[in-house]
Amino acid sequence: MSKLSHSLFIAALVGVMALAGCNKAPKIDAADMSMGDAKAKVQMIEYASASCSHCARFNNDVFPAFKAKYIDSGKVHYTFKEFLTPPVEVAAAGFLTARCAGKDKYFSVLDAIFHSQEEMFQTGDMRGVLLRVAQSAGMTEAQFNSCITDETALKALNARVDNATKNDKISGTPTFIINGKQVASGEVTLQQLDAAVADASK
Repeated sequence: MSKLSHSLFIAALVGVMALAGCNKAPKIDAADMSMGDAKAKVQMIEYASASCSHCARFNNDVFPAFKAKYIDSGKVHYTFKEFLTPPVEVAAAGFLTARCAGKDKYFSVLDAIFHSQEEMFQTGDMRGVLLRVAQSAGMTEAQFNSCITDETALKALNARVDNATKNDKISGTPTFIINGKQVASGEVTLQQLDAAVADASK
C-alpha cells in the first residue's frame, strides 16, 4: 500500500470510527432514574430539563398516555437523563429536590415541578414553588435548603450533564432515543412515539 493510499485508509477508518461513535447508544448510568421492565425489547431514553417548557408540555400532555400504554404494560423500559437548560439554577434545584425526596418519589416530585413550572416563571418565586413541592413530598424547609446547596450532589449532576453534552452529543431538550436511535427532539406527539416504538418492536 502506498503512503498516500495508507494515509487515505487511516483517514477513512478514523472517519468511520467517528461516525460509529455518533450512533452508539448512550450508556445507562446507575444514577439515572428509570421505570418499567428493564428487560423490555424497547428501551427509551429521554433527556430533559426541569426548567424546559417543551419538557413540561411533554410531561403534562403526552407522557401520561405514553406511560400507561407502553411503560406500565411492560413494553417499554424508560430512562430519564437529567439535562440543564436556562435558568440552570432552577433546573438544578429541581433535580436536586427530586433526588432528595428519595428514589421512590423522584418521578412524582419531578411531575409536580413540571406542573408548577408555569407558576414559577410567571410569579418569579422559584424558591417558594420548589419549597412547596419539597414539603408536599415530606421534606422540611431545613432539609430543602440543605438539599439544594449540596455541593457534592451538584457536582455529580454537572458531571452527568457534561457527559450528555460531550459523549451523547445532546444539545437540546427534550431529546428522545429509542433503542439507540434518536427519534425526536423538541415538541413530540404520542403518534410520533407510537411510530418509533412500533419500528423498534419489529
